[in-house]
Amino acid sequence: MTLTDKDFKKFEDLIDQKIDENAETTLATKDDIKHLPNKEEFYDREDKLMFELKAIREEIGVLSNLQEKVHNHEYRIEEIEKNLDIQPSL
Repeated sequence: MTLTDKDFKKFEDLIDQKIDENAETTLATKDDIKHLPNKEEFYDREDKLMFELKAIREEIGVLSNLQEKVHNHEYRIEEIEKNLDIQPSL
């Protein structure tokens, strides 16, 4: 059995009908996306977030270094207290 042009036309009509039916329920309309930011607003917000993220990462680096120094000071104080027989203060 071979397909004729008439059969192909029926297939095409059926596919068009199905696409139209699905388009009504699956495609976004302007009302659906009106709450979303436009391209410029999106990139402005992303720039602000990236700036904040960079600042936080730098702050974490500083705090990490500070924590190492504090830990080193605690260790040194404990050693001094031990060597001088001083009761550790809590």
